[in-house]
Amino acid sequence: MGNSAIKAHLENSQKTGIFQLTGKGLPEFPEELQRLTGNLRTVDLSSNKIEVLPAAIGNFLQMKSLTLNCNKLTSLPDEIGKLKKLETLLLNGNQLTQLPSGVGQLKALRTLSLSGNKFREFPGGLGSLRHLDVLDLSKNHIQAVPAEVAALQAIEINLNQNQISVVSAEVSTCQRLKVLRLEENCLELTSIPVSILTSSQVSLLSVEGNLFEVKNMRDLEGYEKVRRETNSCFFNLLPTAK
Repeated sequence: MGNSAIKAHLENSQKTGIFQLTGKGLPEFPEELQRLTGNLRTVDLSSNKIEVLPAAIGNFLQMKSLTLNCNKLTSLPDEIGKLKKLETLLLNGNQLTQLPSGVGQLKALRTLSLSGNKFREFPGGLGSLRHLDVLDLSKNHIQAVPAEVAALQAIEINLNQNQISVVSAEVSTCQRLKVLRLEENCLELTSIPVSILTSSQVSLLSVEGNLFEVKNMRDLEGYEKVRRETNSCFFNLLPTAK
């Protein structure tokens, strides 16, 4: 795409605070966007060929939403942590293997979507995101849900289509966690911590497509609190009767 076309988008973005340029084969983050660091609130550069997110991304102090789905990113700059107003960060379909510590400084972040990357471990340092509602790590290569997950404030965690065979019982201590998706992993029935059924805040647990028959969940302690939803792979975990 020529500079004239980008310029036209810039002129419109200066008025709206929104820059969207998807599926144009851009090889890099447009340097021209630096002219709008003071007023850009939303940037969507999905389905391009961007390999590097420049450190200058930290200059966009008004940004609330950054979408870079389906690019070729292998890492993020630590400067991304300067985006104190960022609420939505969508990075699906890239080649990320880890997150910089700066992500933990995104205090306003509500949605972090990392589906379809190359994570082999559950990313750390996210417990400081006190307003995080949704964390999507589906379609990666994660093998375990570690005890550190207890620090997360997320309401929903999506771990579908990974290689998870171990789930720490600490997941049941997540104070705000309501939805936990674990479909199509490598879990045995004995890998499901009973405490998720008996003492957690989780109300929807998705475990279809693992190494056990979902109907065998009835063998777990606490199953009497569980009601299978019609035509669904979810379980509704009912509170203990008083």
